[in-house]
Amino acid sequence: MSEKILRGVAASAGVAIGPAFVYREERPESAARAAATPDEERARFQAALRQAEADLKALAERADQQGREILTAHQLMLQDPDLHNLVEEAILAGAIAEEAVQKAADQFAAALEALDDAYLRERAADVRDVGRRLVAALAGRKLGIVLERPSIVVARDLAPTDTISIERSLLLGIVTEQGGPTSHTTILARSWGIPAVVAAPGVLEAAADGMIVALDGDRGEVVLDPGEETRARYAAAMARAREQAERDRAEASLPAVTPDGVRVELAANAGSPGEVAFAMEKGAEGIGLLRSEFLFMGRSSAPSEEEQYQAYAEALRNAGGRRVIIRTLDIGGDKDVPYLGLVKEENPFLGVRALRLCFRRPELFQTQLRALLRASVHGRLAIMFPMVGGLADLRRAKEALAEARRSLEAEGHRVADDYEVGIMVEIPSAALLADHLAREVDFFSIGTNDLVQYTLAVDRGNPELSALYQPYHPAVLRLIDRTVQAAHAAGKWVGVCGEMGGLPEGALLLLGLGVDELSMAPALLPRIRRLVRATPAAEARALAQKCLELGTPEEVLELVEPVVRRGLEA
Repeated sequence: MSEKILRGVAASAGVAIGPAFVYREERPESAARAAATPDEERARFQAALRQAEADLKALAERADQQGREILTAHQLMLQDPDLHNLVEEAILAGAIAEEAVQKAADQFAAALEALDDAYLRERAADVRDVGRRLVAALAGRKLGIVLERPSIVVARDLAPTDTISIERSLLLGIVTEQGGPTSHTTILARSWGIPAVVAAPGVLEAAADGMIVALDGDRGEVVLDPGEETRARYAAAMARAREQAERDRAEASLPAVTPDGVRVELAANAGSPGEVAFAMEKGAEGIGLLRSEFLFMGRSSAPSEEEQYQAYAEALRNAGGRRVIIRTLDIGGDKDVPYLGLVKEENPFLGVRALRLCFRRPELFQTQLRALLRASVHGRLAIMFPMVGGLADLRRAKEALAEARRSLEAEGHRVADDYEVGIMVEIPSAALLADHLAREVDFFSIGTNDLVQYTLAVDRGNPELSALYQPYHPAVLRLIDRTVQAAHAAGKWVGVCGEMGGLPEGALLLLGLGVDELSMAPALLPRIRRLVRATPAAEARALAQKCLELGTPEEVLELVEPVVRRGLEA
């Protein structure tokens, strides 16, 4: 058989070559038996719920923040009363537990898929994944992909828990027929530094277990049964990547300074105190975003002030004196947090979320602010408010912070004097008012994920619109430029904590626009450090200025990509 080349979507950078592990998910068949009594089938269902929850908790123990967020959502779905009611109805109608669960999951997922809201439609895949796990528990089977040797996983698509279950040390790469650049699998692959190509038509039919597969996650190329010349080319590329990884590890402590002397701080995004410590080990110069939601998800009541204080203090200690930017609660109707009683909204990303929720729940906000201020004595704290639309939002949040400080000092608690206060610039109105906002904060951190979707009116979670989600759109670049210019005019620094900062093309543009700090998944730090150290800031500035005058993202990438390739190969 001659080599076969397939084209897909470049999802996660890097090259890999190795044997294929072809994963063909089969829908489990229900047990061929008559139903027992409803009470007995109900008891089997309850036992399966307990087993599925235990399995998810075990997965969560070795998952990173991205994975834990997904698993938390699945744990909450297991407790969903609507799902339980559908199972109960089917059991009372005479179905065995396996059939009842499968029918309920299909019915629940179909109802979600029929909704207009893209976020809720996307949850259908998670519901089917939860149903699949319950049916497996009823049958006494374990789910997950078990690799016995280093392999490239080939699949039609991967459910979130499938991806999380893979032993990362044996995972060379991922190729799927379906999926997109914003799918769970893609996001996880990027955060792990695993090459991936998605939306590669025909790969499942053409691949076989053990067949040698080569993939290029930068170009979207998949080669099945490659010839000797192709194997040699990919093997050489992997060897170069390994050598580069060794150099990157050796240079992890080097500052990200351009050849003409401009320094950029490279920080990491984290979702727990443990991830802060991990990021420091990987060479992060600080934490550009610590999501506080990890304390609020997957539980039946809000965390106490003491619990929050202990977690924030641990994160600050783990950073060893480096800055830790902790974002205040960013939860809305898109998150399933039952104890908050959040109303499901037609468009939760434009609804009551983040600061808007905190203003409506002042007791929730005060508890968090008090905990943050108490923790400030344990390290270099920066507090960041999300979803700020203008001066009114900022001033209200700062007054709440001042109130928390007054109450703590009245009670005799110590509070540091040198913590910073900043905002996420993720709403276009904040970018347009950056000159006013900059006078009243210590820093800006641009949340490019939401800034892109709000600017371009594109739901970043909707796979049907993934081609329209374009972080390099000149309109987005102009908003970033305006934000940076306003901050610097006021003597304030600017960071970026969205995915754009961890992508080479994005990092190069942000360097040229004058961004002072880039925060990303720890696995992405070496590549971006290498790019910054190889690219003169003057060249990046000239390039960025040209891009600001262009009309399409395609024109921007045409200019940027050759400079990125040269910088990474230097």
